[in-house]
Amino acid sequence: MWHKRNRTCFSTVVIFCDKIIWLIKRLHKRKVYPQNYFMKYLLLLTTAITLFSCQKDGGGDNIDPVPETMYFPSTTDNTWETRPVSGLGWNESAIQPLKDFLIQKNTKSFMILVNGRIVMEEYFSGHTSTTTWPWNSAGKTLVATTTGIAQQEGLLNINNRASQYLGTGWTSESLAKENLITSKHLLTMTSGLNDSSELVITPNLTYMADAGTRWSYHNVFQKLMDVVAAASGQTFETYFNAKLKNKIGMDGFWNNGIIFKIYHSNTRSMARFGLMALNKGKWNTEQIINETYFTESISTSQNINPSYGYLWWLNGKTSAMIPGGQTVYPGTLVPNAPADMYAAMGASDQRIYVIPSKKMVVVRMGDASDPANPSFAVSGFDNALWQKIKAVTN
Repeated sequence: MWHKRNRTCFSTVVIFCDKIIWLIKRLHKRKVYPQNYFMKYLLLLTTAITLFSCQKDGGGDNIDPVPETMYFPSTTDNTWETRPVSGLGWNESAIQPLKDFLIQKNTKSFMILVNGRIVMEEYFSGHTSTTTWPWNSAGKTLVATTTGIAQQEGLLNINNRASQYLGTGWTSESLAKENLITSKHLLTMTSGLNDSSELVITPNLTYMADAGTRWSYHNVFQKLMDVVAAASGQTFETYFNAKLKNKIGMDGFWNNGIIFKIYHSNTRSMARFGLMALNKGKWNTEQIINETYFTESISTSQNINPSYGYLWWLNGKTSAMIPGGQTVYPGTLVPNAPADMYAAMGASDQRIYVIPSKKMVVVRMGDASDPANPSFAVSGFDNALWQKIKAVTN
């Protein structure tokens, strides 16, 4: 399949070649062979062939003509470069159906970045660029990143047992079983703790399986915030603000939710974090979180659920498990999305999708797309949304 720009270039080349052939035939008929004429036509033909060959797609997926340089918005003001959809060769007629779908599915805000530049930024139902909104479990990725920063500063090691930082007795397990749990198990949802209650208090943290042998989506991850606080000697939020939030120009705050702390921010702050994630932990010229740790974060982290990294969801794997059960589903997490996508996903369909192959970040905030099932971090909404996005970008 060719991009529509390729088809336009091909038509131009055909017209170009027809003109060359017509002129050569005319000269041949008149037996006129000036050397400079042939040189000119040869140059024209070479130019046409070069133009044609440079515009070929290469036989794979469509390649959007995006700027080669990565852009990072200012961290001191609201300046943010934009890029018109028309300059990307996207299907502009599919944009309105995408917007209609977003409205239908209770979306408050939606952004697409390509190479860091805003291509789409939409707000609905009174939501604005300054409105704060909860990330829900999409904020787990903020915790994973902050944990990695603490490790790179030598404050902790994710392979050490969690009780080294939390003290013994933070669970209701026996000491031997509790000491099996490392911070890495908390990052990968493999602590083995009982997941029947999402309220993370010591009486609820009972034994279900040895750490590392069972994957279960569970709010016990929030204990990592206590690990970072103990290791750094300051509150988690103070450390997070200094080491991550302020460095990339985010706004927002952590607020106590019903069962754990939830991050709140405006949509552009969510997009800023997504842009740092697209660049493997780098913001402009500064490596905020080292690339080795970040690459681990967006890679399969255990051998039970290949679609899960360090609190990041991963597309393109052979199977997936989702919150609320132990069923293993064959196939990729979001079939309509690019295979290399990794995502921050929260209840009520809070989303950051990162797609390296397209140099793209997509952000969605809002109410649940399906009010009957608001609590799941992963939902059928993702596949339906990506069908609409693909109609625009392909």
